[in-house]
Amino acid sequence: MEPLVQPRAEELSELYRELSQHPGLSTACLGPDLTTQYGGKYCSLYTEWSQRDLARAENIKFCRQYLIFHDGASIVYSGPAGTCSEIKDELLSRESPSGMLKAVLRKVPGKEKEKEKQFLEVWDQNRKVKSIDLTALDKHGSVYDDDQFGCLAWSHSETHLLYVAEKKRPKAESFFQSKAPELGTSDEDTGQPKKEDAPVKGEQFVYHEDWGETLSTRSVPVLCVLDIEGNSISVLEGIPEHLSPGQAFWSPEDTGVVFVGWWHVPFRLGLRHCTNRRSALFYVDLTGGRCELLSEDTRAVWSPRLSPDGCRIVYLENNVLGPHQQCSQLRLYDWYTKHTSTVLEAVPRQAWGAFPGIYCGALPGMCWAADSRRILLDTAQRSQQDVFVVDTATGTTTSLTAGGLDFDAILMRPSKGPAGQKPPLVVMPHGGPHSVFTAGWMLYPAALCRAGFAVLLVNYRGSLGFGQDSVTSLPGNVGTQDVHDVQFCVERVLQEEMLDASRVALVGGSHGGFLACHLIGQFPDTYHACVVRNPVVNIASMVTTTDIPDWCLTETGLPYKPDALPDPAQWTEMLHKSPIRYVDRVRTPVLLMLGEDDRRVPPKQGLEYYRALKARGVPTRLLWYPGNNHALAGVEAEADGFMNMVLWLLKHLQC
Repeated sequence: MEPLVQPRAEELSELYRELSQHPGLSTACLGPDLTTQYGGKYCSLYTEWSQRDLARAENIKFCRQYLIFHDGASIVYSGPAGTCSEIKDELLSRESPSGMLKAVLRKVPGKEKEKEKQFLEVWDQNRKVKSIDLTALDKHGSVYDDDQFGCLAWSHSETHLLYVAEKKRPKAESFFQSKAPELGTSDEDTGQPKKEDAPVKGEQFVYHEDWGETLSTRSVPVLCVLDIEGNSISVLEGIPEHLSPGQAFWSPEDTGVVFVGWWHVPFRLGLRHCTNRRSALFYVDLTGGRCELLSEDTRAVWSPRLSPDGCRIVYLENNVLGPHQQCSQLRLYDWYTKHTSTVLEAVPRQAWGAFPGIYCGALPGMCWAADSRRILLDTAQRSQQDVFVVDTATGTTTSLTAGGLDFDAILMRPSKGPAGQKPPLVVMPHGGPHSVFTAGWMLYPAALCRAGFAVLLVNYRGSLGFGQDSVTSLPGNVGTQDVHDVQFCVERVLQEEMLDASRVALVGGSHGGFLACHLIGQFPDTYHACVVRNPVVNIASMVTTTDIPDWCLTETGLPYKPDALPDPAQWTEMLHKSPIRYVDRVRTPVLLMLGEDDRRVPPKQGLEYYRALKARGVPTRLLWYPGNNHALAGVEAEADGFMNMVLWLLKHLQC
């Protein structure tokens, strides 16, 4: 970096330190209504938050509890109950239906060379009443704590806990492994010598498919039930072998378990942020092990919720394959009539209408109201969160926020700057359906504004928030429609706002990085600096290495079939729509940030671009982050990325 930039490094690090201390809400759980001795009603609101700790280089989790007094129609008073406290080593937690018990899945570091252990704890209002070493019981592998498969569900009777874990895999050893002497251990229950499972020879290097980005340790999930009183664990049987179960909960009257089952044949594709994978809603009976299909088996199903009265299940459903985050239908299954109906269509035919369609992240914020009639949906719409209330009886919706254009952009201006000087502009295209809205990526625009930059956030057609017609307009038009939408916004803003057109930069990740690389190649005179995080650079070379090969073909406008290889014309079309096609025209200095463990857009994409730019003499710098995947959400990577990004912009925009 040039010396003139260095004096600002300390100032910028303090700015990031200040902004990074703001916590983000991760979980909220409303407890049951209680009545005071004077007849007033109140309930507790338990919340969990995540906050960066730069000194420890980790995200810490803490809880905060609130008391809410109400009269049944409105809140009389609400406020915090005590101070915050850090939650250490908790993976999952869930209060029982009565609110009298709480289940906690906890990790415990192993001593010396021992592996990390997992314990399932049960707490009452005064103490820990159960602590079960799941690792020692050895009924299954690690318990899933992700929001894609994972769950921790109390039975309605509060006697059993349901969760998802990796299926126990037989031990494997070499063909040439020498036998160890028999150990003198015994089974505590029978007093007989303990017999270890016989290892399978020659299996230690067998490849086991996983579910891709952020789910690389998930292969074969199984549903597990803990009998709290009996301290026994059972792995549920009866689930077809071609299905991977998850997002499970107890059926009414605790007769069985309802779950989402994903087909994993002929092979597993990346599942994170891909709501278009073939799946359906199932019910498995606990007594006979019978597995029953509750929804269509040719669609994609996710995020089921049981109504408080235990009569109906609401879930989201959409097409298999196609765009990864298309609009979903809100579907309703009546448990006692066995009838399925559509509560809300995915999107009206008009451009917007009353409701643009349901968009969510990996899982939506969706819950039933206490009356078992209304549903609250908190969805990722446009450039902010939109909240909708859906009446299941009438199918009507009420939006708690307003808006709607074919696509939009938001301009954030710095509050202050050098007198008489126009601020530089940083353009940030949306990252598409795989853009993880991490706290860091949401922090960056605010921090850039505080550092003196104007920031233009662009949500192009085909991204998120404007209905199914908008989503389906992009496949076949990537590299043109989305690029021209961003460029149109940039040119319009430069014409209408007091900004320095000689100091314009691009910052983008994932599909946003794809667009940034396209823009500096297609419009080299507009942009003077560029920062990209895990960008898609060459669709043709990405298709054989990513966990979402279907995206590469679908967005190019080509059909995807698991058993078909692209022909030469299709390879050419993928290359034709890629930013690498324009690399000979690039003059803009480029900073690349790559996650070593990225399964979605493998880092070789960025390396390919880096080498192409270096060979052509374009100023280029590459940052390589071990232990980070597509989101680059590690505390160190996020903070280092911010500092390098701003210093790169300051240097090449001559600020």
